[in-house]
Amino acid sequence: MQVTEANLNYMGSITLDRDLMDAVGIIPGERVFIVDNNNGERFDTYTISGERGSGCVCLNGAAARKVQVGDTIIIMAYARMTPEEAMEFAPKVAFPENNRITQKL
Repeated sequence: MQVTEANLNYMGSITLDRDLMDAVGIIPGERVFIVDNNNGERFDTYTISGERGSGCVCLNGAAARKVQVGDTIIIMAYARMTPEEAMEFAPKVAFPENNRITQKL
């Protein structure tokens, strides 16, 4: 995914196109971990639902200082589960192009 905006004038979070969130099962307010492939930054924040179909990937507040518009980032969400649940769990992975879902695993 590519960062489309960095907004220092907000308390925190990452605003994501709701279509991107739905494609992988991320919900508003969920804690996510971000890796910036351009500068090596790793940090966590929470999600805010953005406009559907917008391609929005906006880091807000302090997180905005860790990225530049145009950077390629990876967004990861984790879950706690028992070993039995983990054996049945199938993660959702998406590979967006231009911040639009083109391929999911």
